[in-house]
Amino acid sequence: MIARVTAASTPAAPAPAAPTGKDAILRAARRAFTQRPYAEVTIRGIAADAGVSASLVVKHFGRKEELFNTVADFGPAAEELFDAPLDGLGRHMVLTLVRSRRAQQSDPLLRVVFSLGNHDERSLLRDRFHEQVTGRLTARLPGRERALRAELIAGQLIGLGATLSLHREGAGSRATPEHLADLYAPALQSLVTG
Repeated sequence: MIARVTAASTPAAPAPAAPTGKDAILRAARRAFTQRPYAEVTIRGIAADAGVSASLVVKHFGRKEELFNTVADFGPAAEELFDAPLDGLGRHMVLTLVRSRRAQQSDPLLRVVFSLGNHDERSLLRDRFHEQVTGRLTARLPGRERALRAELIAGQLIGLGATLSLHREGAGSRATPEHLADLYAPALQSLVTG
């Protein structure tokens, strides 16, 4: 029997090598701050998870508060996600999200949903997300109901990330970013154009 290979069934690229140094620290910090309350997170715990020394964490990021602020910064992700002309923004967002997830082995937006810290930490993440992601997108969109459309787009991007996380070994992991964009981007683009 000969198997047909299609865009939807193309084998996933090999997983990238585990990050080291600063990237490993950021990944460990994202996991720590989104899975445990702020008070329970320690620099030593993050360092152990990242496979580095606590002094290296401090060298790169300073105190725990500064590391949290770095993790709570959605600005760089928003820069990448929204760096396209409006007529192709829906496709660009899907491609950027999927490629970023695969390259970094983490989702650039999903941490806002899984933040379990106390009320102040959740508020900070939500406020930063609203300002740096939803607010920025609102300012870019033309036409009426820009804020509503930006919130719906952000929700769909988070939904895509959640789906890919939920089905890590599923069909989405084997589909190319282009094929995922073919299927998912039209809904986003209709919200972009209004």
